[in-house]
This record gives sequence, C-alpha cells and structure tokens, in this order.
Amino acid sequence: MVAPKFETWIIIQKPVAEVFDAVYNPTKLSGYFITAGATGPLEEGSTVQWEFADFPGAFPVRTKNVLKDKLIVFEWGSAEGGKDNRVEFVFEPLNAKETKVTVTELGWSESPEGMKAAFGNCMGWSQMICAMKAYLEYGINLRKGAYKAISP
Repeated sequence: MVAPKFETWIIIQKPVAEVFDAVYNPTKLSGYFITAGATGPLEEGSTVQWEFADFPGAFPVRTKNVLKDKLIVFEWGSAEGGKDNRVEFVFEPLNAKETKVTVTELGWSESPEGMKAAFGNCMGWSQMICAMKAYLEYGINLRKGAYKAISP
C-alpha cells in the first residue's frame, strides 16, 4: 500500500501576488479560513498558531519554505496524532488576472486511521481553496456558520 497523499487545486481570478498574500497574511487568512485567528504570517522558519472556532485548540504551523508568489511549505500535526504532515501550496500565474493554487498534503500512515485522516484533510483543503476563491473574488466568507455542531 502507498502512503496517502492528495492534491487539490482551483483557479482564482486574481493576480498571483493577491492569492499568495491570502494564504501568507494572517489577517486575510482569518477572513475566510482561520476562524479564531492566526498568530502571524507564514514566514520561512517561523512557527505560528492557527485556531478555528469550530475545532477547539491551537494548531502549530511550522513554516519550512516560502518563495514569494510561488510556494509556501509547512508542517503541522497529523490528525492521526504523534506525527507531522507536510503541506505545500503552489501558486501558478496563468495570466495577469488568474492564478492556479494547488494544495498537496502527505505524511499519513498506510492504516485505516491514516486513510480516514487523509480524506478528511483533502475535504478540508478543498473547502479552504473554494472559500479563498469566494473571499478574493466576491468578498464573502463561506466558512462562517458552515461547521456549527448539529444536535441529533
């Protein structure tokens, strides 16, 4: 069995610098994804905390590599616990007004728990880039109210 890895992407109708900044800049990231805040920008070599109002606790994000308007690579704890995953954002300008954003995450085990965690994160990153598109192109926050606990 091959260790789980996924890739998801979207085209955003904004210049690459604006799309890159929407991931790098904690104020912008909080406008559509990090619902309870981020402690700083994703600067190479830094560790920041991401907090989500709908998922309690802080998530340490350790930035490994940043190439302005091209790439952001970070590591964070796996949903399996006790290990780290690698997340890569690649920003590709298609023209002056369109950017393709690709998100890849890897690092899970080949276990049923690893597969479940990989599918969950793939769903999360897919939703994140869709929310980023809505935020940058139309100024709306798709995440607001989307993940409230529902009682049976």
